[in-house]
Amino acid sequence: MDTRPFSAFEWTIAWRYLRARRKEGGISVIAWYALIGVMLGVAALIVVQAVMIGFREEFTDRILGVNAHVTIYSAEYDTRASKSRSFADYREITAAVAAVPGVTRAAPIIKSQVMAAANGQNTGVQIYGESLADLKDLPLIANPESYFGDIEQYEDGVAIGSGIARALNLRVGDFIQLISPNGAVTPFGTTPRINDYEVVYIFRVGRADIDRARIYMPFAEAQSFFNREGLADEIEVFVEDPQAVDELRDALREATGGALIWTWRDANGAFLSALDTERRVMFIILSLVVLIAAMNIISGLVMLVKNKGRDIGILRTMGLTQGSIMRIFFICGSLIGIIGTLMGLALGTSFAYYIADLQRFLEWATGATLWNPEIKFLSEIPARLRLEDVVATVVLSLGLSLLITIFPARNAARLSPVEALRYE
Repeated sequence: MDTRPFSAFEWTIAWRYLRARRKEGGISVIAWYALIGVMLGVAALIVVQAVMIGFREEFTDRILGVNAHVTIYSAEYDTRASKSRSFADYREITAAVAAVPGVTRAAPIIKSQVMAAANGQNTGVQIYGESLADLKDLPLIANPESYFGDIEQYEDGVAIGSGIARALNLRVGDFIQLISPNGAVTPFGTTPRINDYEVVYIFRVGRADIDRARIYMPFAEAQSFFNREGLADEIEVFVEDPQAVDELRDALREATGGALIWTWRDANGAFLSALDTERRVMFIILSLVVLIAAMNIISGLVMLVKNKGRDIGILRTMGLTQGSIMRIFFICGSLIGIIGTLMGLALGTSFAYYIADLQRFLEWATGATLWNPEIKFLSEIPARLRLEDVVATVVLSLGLSLLITIFPARNAARLSPVEALRYE
């Protein structure tokens, strides 16, 4: 007989014990419960991690795809502007910033909030005054799969978000009325400025807070509309590596002569940090689910050892060592954990991969909205499977399953043949 560790006869005995029915002294029912528990725990952990990572990455991509990586504000007060700080020499500053190594795009912008009205409806919107060339450099705005109209006609009208178009019932070619309280200055005071603009372009970024609130207006027209002739409110900057944006602070401050620097991390760092903390906490919580599921393996093995006491005594008298007995029952428990983990891996990765399709199917079948973009800022449930997260989940499940199997297996190995056969 082959007595090497984990030899064929040890696997044969362990597999027979697992397949045995309850009345035969097996643990088939309990084994199935444990296996299903491990499978669901692993699948839940993989799906939750994928969704939380997907939400973070999708949110970050939306931020970096349409919002400036760095926003530069003037540190000086300009009496000609209705805003306290504006750039009068924005052309020179923009050129200096664009020359900084690592900067891929620098553009002056006009930014202000107005009231938009059309078809008897109105809503508050934020105006971004940018040139056509600068607007075409924004990949999510000029995305050919997410717009209506012709961006080349931008100088003849405005570009609006799909949420605004839906709220005001607008299509390309319609006119939208913009109302600014800071209008023309007259001897009787400042009067609101009301202009009508043709909607020449409708974009969809996928973030509700942008699609429902942002309008792009030609830069020169924005200067005139908001009384910013010869001025720019901000300089928006895009860099090669947004994750290392803080390393460019000193170079940008030097290029701008000490202007105020505000990065995307400053604006969203607290939120992204909260997402990371939440993901780590959820991993710990769901790990307890896997642990609880794996604990069923212990209860099953304890019952198996009790029911197979006579078999253990016979095997020991036949010459099997304590190590062989321990390995037989260790194989019984570890097989449950391994098979459950692999099934959970398949279920979890499949669920995460097709979660968007499943969302759409359930919304179609139930007629209910499962994911509110106004709350989550994204139009669908995102999921990103990362190898390190999947590996961590598999290692955790296998580690817990194998670890807790050792204790009942040791108890089986320590069972005395005399005690096991005394009452048989």
